[in-house]
Amino acid sequence: MSTITTKNPYTQEELKAYSLISDSELEQKLILAKHQFLQWKAKSINKRCKLLSNVAELLLERKRSYAELMAKEMGKPITQGVAEIEKCAWVCDFYIKNAEDFLADQLIEADTEESFISYDPLGTILAIMPWNYPFWQVMRFAVPTLTAGNTAILKHSSITTGCALEIEQLFLDAGYPKGCFQTLLITHDQVEDVIGHPIVKAVSLTGSEAAGRKIAEVSGKHLKKTVLELGGNNACIVLRDAQLKKYIKTMSWARMQNAGQSCIAAKRFIVEEAIYDDFMSQFKSHVSKYTFGNPMLEATEIASMASETLAKEVEEQVHKSLEKGASITLGNQRNGAQYQPTIVEHVQPGMPLFDEEVFGPVAAVVKVKDEEEAYRLASETNFGLGTMVFTKDVKKAKMKINAIEDGAFFVNEMVKSDPRLPFGGTKASGYGRELSKEGIMEFVNPKTVFIKK
Repeated sequence: MSTITTKNPYTQEELKAYSLISDSELEQKLILAKHQFLQWKAKSINKRCKLLSNVAELLLERKRSYAELMAKEMGKPITQGVAEIEKCAWVCDFYIKNAEDFLADQLIEADTEESFISYDPLGTILAIMPWNYPFWQVMRFAVPTLTAGNTAILKHSSITTGCALEIEQLFLDAGYPKGCFQTLLITHDQVEDVIGHPIVKAVSLTGSEAAGRKIAEVSGKHLKKTVLELGGNNACIVLRDAQLKKYIKTMSWARMQNAGQSCIAAKRFIVEEAIYDDFMSQFKSHVSKYTFGNPMLEATEIASMASETLAKEVEEQVHKSLEKGASITLGNQRNGAQYQPTIVEHVQPGMPLFDEEVFGPVAAVVKVKDEEEAYRLASETNFGLGTMVFTKDVKKAKMKINAIEDGAFFVNEMVKSDPRLPFGGTKASGYGRELSKEGIMEFVNPKTVFIKK
């Protein structure tokens, strides 16, 4: 039986080896998920929400230990790990307050005595999740999915196997019945078998564009619904009237949070030439002051990337862009998985730093003549996750909402996920939505009920 061994990317220390489950063990877990679904869906939403309240309490009680585990497995600075767990508790609170209203039968006037839409859970839902926000990515799927009456199974990134098992234990400790949420330690080949299994009714993936295409292909073959939250190449448009002193901290953190390993990070800074020099001066100054070091230290803002392999991929994207005419303004030093915060100027379409998703602490800066060119270049991408615009003229910016095809449009703020708002993308960034009412509706069947007496 093969194993997974987790590794601390900052120290390169091997952490723990985990045994993968056999095909027969996998089958038993799927059967358990189906059996539990038949009982779980019969529970009232109120009872499900009471257990969800237990989850929120345990998250806050354990936030330090969970943050330490994230720091060890994927290099997240300890304070950011604590914040991630607090956000997980927030999504619990949101659905505790709103799930019953979201899932209530919707009365419809029709030519009958009674007609309505009943929102029924689908069954067992497979989640395939990444390592960059190992608790948040899972919880924003699991909380609405379970609360709607489904059962859930998780294939997490091997990098964060310890986190995956802790999440399963979290739900058990909160009082969820065994089989309601299960973590599967399986191979990629077994994932395809799971998707095709008749017990699994739908799939939610957060991951790369390549992973999304593969999962969509396999799921389509089996007529399984999918929600895909894929990569992003978000533009940060800085117009000539942007309030730099007020927002430069937000702009820089929009790129450097989580060591740049965020799908919704600002990947391309598109700056009007009238404000360009002032922007670069303040941006460089701010980025150069981040505390870079051990993720276990409270003061650390940027530690390592999640693995040396990932850091090398970013390094190669920078190198290829430099060959095509880009230039380094700050950073670009790598030591193992540690990648220094980096700023690259003279970036243009056709370079990896402009065309591709760069999943690391590298800010690509593009100078443009005017606002029209800024919006045009912002839209020149296969991705469609989010755009941010910094300007005093909010009224004018609102007129550009429909000009951007992305799933989010943020003015004077970094793109971020919020339980109260739907989250997802367009084009190569995927389809479907997580969070808010839209998120809980993804894995229910809107059943038409038509009654004559």
